[in-house]
Amino acid sequence: MTQKKLNERQERIAELLRHKGEVKISELSGSFQVAEMTIRRDLERLEQLGMVRRTFGGAIAAYQHDIALTERSGTRTEEKARIGRAAAKLIQPGEAVFIDAGSTTLQLAKYWPEAKDATAVTHALHVALELMGKRVPTLVVGGLLREATSSLVGPIAEETLGKMAFDRVFIGAAGFTLEHGFSNSNVFEAEVKRAAIARAKDVTALIDHSKFGRQSLASFADLTRVTRIITDRLPDQEVQEACARHGIELMIARD
Repeated sequence: MTQKKLNERQERIAELLRHKGEVKISELSGSFQVAEMTIRRDLERLEQLGMVRRTFGGAIAAYQHDIALTERSGTRTEEKARIGRAAAKLIQPGEAVFIDAGSTTLQLAKYWPEAKDATAVTHALHVALELMGKRVPTLVVGGLLREATSSLVGPIAEETLGKMAFDRVFIGAAGFTLEHGFSNSNVFEAEVKRAAIARAKDVTALIDHSKFGRQSLASFADLTRVTRIITDRLPDQEVQEACARHGIELMIARD
């Protein structure tokens, strides 16, 4: 059935998506030697068939699944490292800082500033181990262990977070759209993020450019719930304007 609806180029694009999970318009335009507008029409056709979801500058495979931390840690490592370094510079002496589970927030832990008397709170075991190596005072929130993300979730985690107060909260997200806000593929992770945000003075979302235009199952915050977004590339104009309208700082991590 699909063969009748797609031309040869569209079939090849669909195959690339099945293997890579994401494609970029500029790269496809060069590979197939056609105009970017032609590629956009191809992606629009694939989206109509429910095979892809278009994003800023490209598309991702339409299926959503809970990707293991080990798999996510191997993608866009340079971009995530830049975001983590930029986020770490925000931490001030004496602050109580929550860091949630994820491959980008792990980079923040790796670049935690030296000689800063701040306390970390996390529900992520990989983040806690990284901070332990730096001798950072760290409180690990208890809960049900999720192997895929090396994190602790559930009612115990949420109840514990509800009794705390944070100067700063750093969160990751599987996707962000203006309509659905920040979202995650796992509802338990989303609830922990929501609980931490509710107890924060300052909230920073750490997302690389591929997350813009992507929507996952569970929304945990709209744009107005964050103080700033740190990313590696500017999102589209509509998102930039929305950030400016709501007073959300948009930081681009360039080094």
